[in-house]
Amino acid sequence: MPCTPNKRNCAKFAALVNIINTARLALRELTLADAAFMLKLLNEPAFVRFVGDRGVRTLAQARDYLLQGPINSYRIHGFGLYLVELKHVPTPLGICGLIQRDFLADVDIGYALLPEFTAQGYAIEAATAVMAYAKASAGLKRLVAIVAPDNQRSLSLLGKLGFTFERMLTLPADGSTCALYAANI
Repeated sequence: MPCTPNKRNCAKFAALVNIINTARLALRELTLADAAFMLKLLNEPAFVRFVGDRGVRTLAQARDYLLQGPINSYRIHGFGLYLVELKHVPTPLGICGLIQRDFLADVDIGYALLPEFTAQGYAIEAATAVMAYAKASAGLKRLVAIVAPDNQRSLSLLGKLGFTFERMLTLPADGSTCALYAANI
């Protein structure tokens, strides 16, 4: 059914347009309708351990997280974290995208998958596509990534993507130490 100005669902439909497509994946902007998924992802033990505890424990907090984080980033920067889902059977499996952090000069690539979707090549497929998007659509020439020094899966993925270690970094939010990697794209 085509969208016309008097149809109520047009804005909802428009928000679900894929930003990036790969052979197996579709990446799109997160919406408030993704709050339940984000609540689950943000509380996965691996997310809390390697990315951080965002303190999101309710659907209302998940909606606030989406509004203040990814949705606000789309408005301000024109990019952000995207929902990653299987293309042929729309199933959310994680997030991947670009983050402009106040304390970094370069844009950061970030990603996280639910545990049942790890070790299947989805993270590298999504991150490779986001890197191409960053270059072609956002005009970026360099990306960085911050990673916990003991996150072996992310370190391996960053190596495959062409990122190299630059320096150790103390995060302003909690004082934790992370490794900063960078890649020219």
